[in-house]
Amino acid sequence: MASSREYLDFILEQLSELEDISAGHMMGEYIIYYRGRIAGGIYDDRFLVKPVKAAVRMMPNAPLVLPYDGAGKLLQVDDVDNREFLCKLLKEMYDELPVPKKRK
Repeated sequence: MASSREYLDFILEQLSELEDISAGHMMGEYIIYYRGRIAGGIYDDRFLVKPVKAAVRMMPNAPLVLPYDGAGKLLQVDDVDNREFLCKLLKEMYDELPVPKKRK
């Protein structure tokens, strides 16, 4: 099932106080970028983030789920209505997110 544009818009609105937040479309789903780094994505209308230490610390009971077959597991963010929490989550995660590889 592809994610809806409405759900993506909702998540982006929740994260709108962050600088340099964006999304990229990928096969019916969306990748969420924070300051140029991949923080997670929208898969089947669920907000999932990389399971870095900061995210695990802030959401110790969050389930690890597969976004799609063949992918690595991501943490499911359940408290998407809490704008302050979502913004703090991405800020705390930033230093642990992989730096994008330079294209040749």
